Amino acid sequence: MSSGSSSANLVAVAESRRFMIDCFKAVNVPEEHAVAQAELLVAADYRGHFSHGMNRLEMYINDLAINSTDGAAEPKILKETPSTAWVDGLNGLGAVVGNFCMDLAIKKAKNVGVGWVCAKGSNHYGMAGWYAMRAMEQGLVGMSMTNTSPLMAPTGAKEAALGTNPLSLGAPAANGDKFLLDMATTAVAVGKIEIQRRKGAPLPDGWAQDPEGNVTNDAELGFKTGCLMPLGGSELTSGYKGFGLGAMVDILSGVMSGAKYSTQVRKWTHAGANSAADLGQVFIAVDPNCFAPDFEERMSDFNSRLRGVTPTDPSKPVLLAGDKEGNNMKAVDAAGGIQYLENQLKTCASLADRLKIKPLAFI
Repeated sequence: MSSGSSSANLVAVAESRRFMIDCFKAVNVPEEHAVAQAELLVAADYRGHFSHGMNRLEMYINDLAINSTDGAAEPKILKETPSTAWVDGLNGLGAVVGNFCMDLAIKKAKNVGVGWVCAKGSNHYGMAGWYAMRAMEQGLVGMSMTNTSPLMAPTGAKEAALGTNPLSLGAPAANGDKFLLDMATTAVAVGKIEIQRRKGAPLPDGWAQDPEGNVTNDAELGFKTGCLMPLGGSELTSGYKGFGLGAMVDILSGVMSGAKYSTQVRKWTHAGANSAADLGQVFIAVDPNCFAPDFEERMSDFNSRLRGVTPTDPSKPVLLAGDKEGNNMKAVDAAGGIQYLENQLKTCASLADRLKIKPLAFI
C-alpha cells in the first residue's frame, strides 16, 4: 500500500495526475475543474492516504457520467458579511467547491482576522486536510469539516445515521514545520474498509459492525453492511465521544449550511448515485497574528515538546499529525513514484478502456 524500494508498478506522481485529468476530461469536465479535482486526489496518494486518492476516481467518474454531479458548475455566494459567507456549490465537484470556499475564507481572514464559509450543494471533497493546507500556505490556521453519506452507527445502534464526517486543523510553524490533523470521526474512513477489501485482509476490531450491530472483522461484510463504528469503537471504549464529534461536524456543516444532513444524505456507491449529494461543508481560516505574537515560533516549540517525549519503542519516535504523511512523501520521492494496489491498477485499466484514454504508464 505504501511506496517502497520495489519498482514494480510504480506510477510517477505527474503520471497519476495526468491520468486522472484525462479521466475527468473524458466525461466533459472543464480543464480547470479536472485539474483541481485531480490535484486533490493525487495529493492524497502522495501522502499515503490511498483511501482518498485514486481509490475514489471511479466513483467520481460514475457520478459525472450519469449527471448526478455537475462537473462544470461554479459555486455561488448566497449571503456574505466581512467575516462569513454562505455558498451554494450548485452540485459541483467537491474540490472546485472546497477550493472556492477556503480561498474566500482566507481572503476574509486576511481582511478581518477570521473567515467562516459554509457551503451547501457540494459533493465528496476528498481529504479534509487539503483545505487546511491552503490556509497554512498563507500563514493562517485552517479548519475544514464535511458531512458524508450515512455510515456511522450511533453508539448503541445498528443503523447508520451519521457520515464519517471528517475534520481537519492545520497550523503553520516556523521553518516550514506544521501541525496538520485530518481525521474521520468514525473509527476509520470507509475508504480504509475498501482498501482492506481490495487487499483481501481482515478488519481490526472496532472498525465496523455486521447487520446485527456486532463488531465484524470481515471486510466484505463490513463494506456491504455500511455501518462503521464511531471513533473509539464501542461504548465501553468511549465510542460515544466519536459519535458526539460526528454530530458536531454535521451541525456545523450540514445543518448550518442548509444542506442535507444525517439520514437525509443519499447513499453513495461505486456505481454512482441517481440523486445529488447536497453535502454540507465548512471552511474556516484564522489569522493567528490577531492574538499572541510569535505564533509560528510558539508552534515550533509546541511541536518539539510533543515529538521530544520519550517513546515506548526507541526505534519509533513520536509522530505529530502530518508527520507520517511527510515521511510518505519523502519515500515516494526516493522511490520515484507511487505504488498502487494491484486491484486499484485493474480499476484504472478498466477506466482507461471505457473512457478511451491513454492508460497509466509505469516507471
